Amino acid sequence: MRNKIILLVEDNPDDEVLTLRALKQANILNHVDVVRDGAEALEYLFATGVHAGRDALELPQVVLLDLKLPKVDGLEVLRRLRADERTRRLPVVVLTSSVEEQDLIASYDLKANSYVQKPVDFVEFSEAVRNVGMYWLLLNQAPPR
Repeated sequence: MRNKIILLVEDNPDDEVLTLRALKQANILNHVDVVRDGAEALEYLFATGVHAGRDALELPQVVLLDLKLPKVDGLEVLRRLRADERTRRLPVVVLTSSVEEQDLIASYDLKANSYVQKPVDFVEFSEAVRNVGMYWLLLNQAPPR
């Protein structure tokens, strides 16, 4: 079983590249699986659809979840994760460019573990991703599987 996988749910190719680069620059070398819409995120996490061959017991250590996604938005992904016993305790960090207060409130109402607004500046963005990665992969004690 692979250890400490990061699932990045991001539809913007530029933000995907920046996130992967920021993780690498921070020497966070964990395997990162990337899905590009909310429907695929759910298929990945529940091992259905295009991810039907994946081991459903092999959950990521943390999900970095954008909110503004095609097909199924990030809040609905979060709602479905929290409604299922298998993924209820899975750490989810909302990593979004949204400045809308209702997105922040809705994310926490749906039991997001953290809400991080993507800074526009690459240096600040890199620092935010580094901090998220260091905390959730090194410092945080994950719930038992």
